[in-house]
This record gives sequence, C-alpha cells and structure tokens, in this order.
Amino acid sequence: MGHLLTAAAERALEAAWQWSSCSDSDALGLPELLMGLLAETECRAALMLEARGVTVEDVCRQWPELSPRTAAAPLPRRLADEVVNSFAAAESHLADFPRPLALATEFILLGIIADAGPAGRWLTQQGLDLASVEREIHTFYDHIAGPLAVEPSDDLEDEAEASLLGEVREPAAASRALDSGAKTPAVPSRGSTTAVWRILDAEANRAGEALRVVEDYVRFALDDRHLATLMKGLRHDFAATVSALPLDRRHAARDTQADVGTTITSPAERRRTDETAVVTANLRRAAESLRSLEEFSKTVAAEIASRFETLRYRTYTLERAIDITRTSGERLVGAQLYVLIDGGTSDDAFVALAAPLVEAGVHVLQLRDKQLDDRELLARARLLRSLTRDTDTLFIVNDRPDIAALAEADGVHVGQEELAVKDARSIVGPDRLIGVSTHSIEQARAAVLDGANYIGVGPTFASHTKQFAEFPGVSLLRAVAAEITLPVFAIGGIAAQNLDEVLATGIERVAVSSAVVGASDPAAAAGRLLGRLASVRSRLELAD
Repeated sequence: MGHLLTAAAERALEAAWQWSSCSDSDALGLPELLMGLLAETECRAALMLEARGVTVEDVCRQWPELSPRTAAAPLPRRLADEVVNSFAAAESHLADFPRPLALATEFILLGIIADAGPAGRWLTQQGLDLASVEREIHTFYDHIAGPLAVEPSDDLEDEAEASLLGEVREPAAASRALDSGAKTPAVPSRGSTTAVWRILDAEANRAGEALRVVEDYVRFALDDRHLATLMKGLRHDFAATVSALPLDRRHAARDTQADVGTTITSPAERRRTDETAVVTANLRRAAESLRSLEEFSKTVAAEIASRFETLRYRTYTLERAIDITRTSGERLVGAQLYVLIDGGTSDDAFVALAAPLVEAGVHVLQLRDKQLDDRELLARARLLRSLTRDTDTLFIVNDRPDIAALAEADGVHVGQEELAVKDARSIVGPDRLIGVSTHSIEQARAAVLDGANYIGVGPTFASHTKQFAEFPGVSLLRAVAAEITLPVFAIGGIAAQNLDEVLATGIERVAVSSAVVGASDPAAAAGRLLGRLASVRSRLELAD
C-alpha cells in the first residue's frame, strides 16, 4: 500500500536517501529516516526531536555505521522492513482524526516509536515516549479544528504534488484522495456575527500579507536561509490555522467596497525610508493582526485562539532575531580579526602586549584568563578598557558578564557551558554585545534565536590554547556560512597557514590567539592577518 506524504515529509525522505547504515544498500533503514527528519529542520518531527535535545550527532553516535552516500553510490530502491512497519504504525494513528490525512513528519516519528523496534526504544529513552508524542500531536491538530491535508503553496519549491512511495499520483488524483471522506468540522457559530467574520477575514489577510513581506526581506535583503526557513514555517503554520476559519463565511462577510478603513490613511503609511522601515512596519502589522485574530476568534472557536497566540509569540521571537541580526551586522561590519589575549604576568606585561595590537588596528580584543583572581581580572579589564577607549578596537570579556559590566567592556563572550545569553543579557544590559561559542549547526541556529550578537564557530583545527575532543572543521563553517548571516567568527587553531582554507568556506571573520600572541612580533603578525582579511573583503565587494 502506498503512503501519501506531505511536502515536508517528502523532503525529509529525500534527505534520508542520502545516508546509508544497513548492509543492504538497496534498502532505506530507520537511522537514515531519522537523519532525514532532522534535516527538515522546521518540520514538526524535527522540532519534537530538538525539544528533547536529540541531534544529528546523537543519531550518528547511536548508529556509528551511518555514513553519507557518495555521489557514485546508487540510491536505495526500497524501504527496509523496519521502515515499512513504522509507516504502517503511523498510518494506523491517522484513524484517530476526522478525515483522511497525508502522512506528516510528526506521524512518521510517532510510527517509529509505536513500532517499538531498536530505533523506537532509543527514542523513548531520549524522552520521546509514545504517550507524550501522541498528546503533542493531538494538541496541535485539536487547536486547528481538525487535521490538515497537504497544503497548497505559492512557493515553487513546494509545488511538487504529494507522491506515493513506489508510485506518483497525478495532482488531480492526489486532490481527490485528500478530499474524500468526512469534511473538516465546521467552526461553531456561537457569537459569529457578520462583524466578527469581517474582522477575522480582514486581519487574516493583513497578517498573511505582512508575514510574506517579512519573509521576502530575510530571504532577499538579509539573505539569511535560517531566518527565511523560520519565517516560511511561521507563515505556513499561520495559513494552516487560518484554514480552520471557513473561507465561505469569511467571503460572505467581506465587503471591501463598504469598508470605511480603506479610505483612512496617514502620511507615514505611504512612506518607507528604506527596507528596514518596511520590515519593521510589517512585523508590527503581523503582531497586531495576530492579536486581533486571537481575541475575535474566541467568539467563534476558542481552541483556534490559542494557536493565534502561539503564532504571535513566535512572531515576537523572530522579530527580535531579525533585528539583532541586522543591527549586529551593522555594528560589526568591519570586524574581521578577533584576538584572544590573557591578563599577563603584570600590568606592564599586559600593556606591552595589548597596546601594540590596538595600534595595529585589531578589530576585537577578548580578555580571556582563567588564572587571575577576580580583583586582578577586573583590574586588567579596566586597563584594556582604557587602551581601547576612543579607538576602533572592540573590547570583549570572556565568560564573565559581571566583569564586562564593571569594566564597561563592549561585550561578553560565553560558551555552551557558561551562562546562557538570556542570563548574560540580564547582567550586561541591552547595549553590550554578547557572543556565543557554537560547535554544531544546531547550536548556531539556537544562538540566533537566543539573541546573540555574534557567534564563534568551531573548533576548526587543533588549538594551542584549548583542548577539544572533536573538531567539526571547515565543514561546519560551510554549513553556517550557507544559512546564517549573523556575524560569524571561525575559531580554533586558525593561523596564517590555514587561513585560506577557512576563508574558502565563506566565513570572512576569524578569532585567533597563538597565531598572534605566540609570534615574536604580535603586532606585525596581526598586521599581516589584517592585510589578508582586508584583501578578501575587497575582492568580495568588487564581485558584488
């Protein structure tokens, strides 16, 4: 029997084909399927996995035989029995819903768990037990007044019709399959006056239009794949929620010609100084419309209101991430060389190292010292502040937001084991920079939403200053450069001899330590790195 898939499930399956784990290379196994679900980062299965801390690295550790297929390797021609069983288990859960439904990623995940094989047992150990996942899925579909079929999209990449595993249906046939069976339950009519439906219709249009404008901005102006993916997911989930408000009622209540608001305008509405003003206005418009939808939908279907509330909060989060990405890029526009220094053996020794680096034009200096006591560390920090004040060199303190605040530093840098961005922000205030070290694409994405102003990505190579068990290397740099435009500094063992390899990934900023402070003439070493980084920036600007 074939399985009708949603567009997200199709993309996850396509990503799964690119992995191999079982000895039978003609079959697709469950480890590959999990990798495919995680690759579709904004699908509900990936979000469920992420919420329990399950990452690509975890799957690879659990199934060390997993490996990417080479370009020459043939793709699997069939599903392994364990995958067939999990799909059957997933489809059995669709009967709990009021109409035939395409197999979405969350049901595929549920099927893996329900089948209770090795993969299902492992997922249960990670906190994805059958009962909690079922509740999570039901909560979502109950909120949107019934499950959703494959959603038509106006995006070219989503226009491929849903397909059957093993055969492809024509679009019309797929549509008939989805339309058969019971219809979605009608929204209750309690309090459903024409005025309410006019408001719901107008605000649904207004919010949808605003979300599209913002998505276009992050896609074409910021050129940020990560934020564009999140905006697209938000817009699609908004469309799914709005679909629970019957279109026939909305259209029956619509009366654009008699709408008094169409002739009420202000001069500010007709002017936008730049693209930033456009996106700011539309983010506000989307949030305001979602609030109106949330309030008025309570009079016709209270369960839908909570979905609009969730979408409104997601909009707030993305609004912050978009704004911080933009403003951080502006604040760090020329910052390419970031040098880490320790506090030295004395004030004089510290000044002898730091002052020439500032004079050489190093863009960022970070004070990182695990040996000095707090009073000495604060004294060195204040000394570095005096050296960098009224210069173009930014001053960052490592790990210690309290020291950064007391020394009036430009910011603080934290690692994955130190204070979270939220806690650091509560100490350093809204104006100082916060950087975060990240060691995976998942951590880099999280840092964007957490409100970091920049991220360090690595370790790229072995380092003389810090020991790591694993090195993500340049492949992680490429992955981050491909989708994140928040300022990114490559970290870990970077020096003159491997700089070209780093820059080839698309990352234009580097953080170094021994490559500068370990040189016989640190200022000269920094000057050489600055020259090479500047030449790369110039070539890129000319290419644009």
